[in-house]
Amino acid sequence: MMKKIIISVFVLLLAINVSAQEINWVTFEEAVALQKKNPKKIMMDVYTNWCGPCKMLDRNTFKNKDVVAYVNKNFYAVKFNGEGNDEVTYKENTFKNPGYDPTKLNRRNSAHEFVRFFQIRAYPTIAFFDEELKLIAPITGYQRPQQLELYLKLFKDDTYKEMTSQEQFNDYYKAFKPTFSEGK
Repeated sequence: MMKKIIISVFVLLLAINVSAQEINWVTFEEAVALQKKNPKKIMMDVYTNWCGPCKMLDRNTFKNKDVVAYVNKNFYAVKFNGEGNDEVTYKENTFKNPGYDPTKLNRRNSAHEFVRFFQIRAYPTIAFFDEELKLIAPITGYQRPQQLELYLKLFKDDTYKEMTSQEQFNDYYKAFKPTFSEGK
């Protein structure tokens, strides 16, 4: 009996530890609803099923303990298939993917109206939105944990609002000291 209790506690602790190391992904609509109760910025991972760098981002960057902790604390995280068939409402407009072909589930498919609206043309793209749902910036391409850290902190603290030139961003970039580990 005692052995079963010890094993049960161990399994429970392991489950808690595993769940604590994952980003709390929600839908775009869920993020919008959560923002109404507790305003935070949104980080939206725009991916496709066929995209190799998207899978690397999931496996390497989005499993990094520092990235997970920072994103879960400071952002609502959304996963959005840029070629998927979900219906999305954004600022009273409904976006669909009328050209979606279910036979191309894991191949190139039609781009979703939502990603076209934001002129996202490459995957992965991490789109950041402010508390009023305005697009701050789309960051295109694979990001290592320390590369993503720069943008997470730039947008979370509204530092980007003080920048009016490429030179100011370059100075921020050069002065930035990452603290996230590069491993998982």
